[in-house]
Amino acid sequence: MEAEKWGRRIRAFRKLKGFTQEGFARELGVSVSILGEIERGNRMPAPALIEQIAQALKVTQEELAPGQEQD
Repeated sequence: MEAEKWGRRIRAFRKLKGFTQEGFARELGVSVSILGEIERGNRMPAPALIEQIAQALKVTQEELAPGQEQD
């Protein structure tokens, strides 16, 4: 469940910032299949990768973290 939330947030921010999945995977230095697994919630990103993703998207880790949505 937690991995799914992270994946949805990462995908949403990636699209918002205009990255394709291929381009973003290249930026992070991971394969497209790994990024796809993360975005689908099949794989939990490692803390170091979360930090790298936040930096690449120019957001804080707190903004990227799931559960921060305002209702």
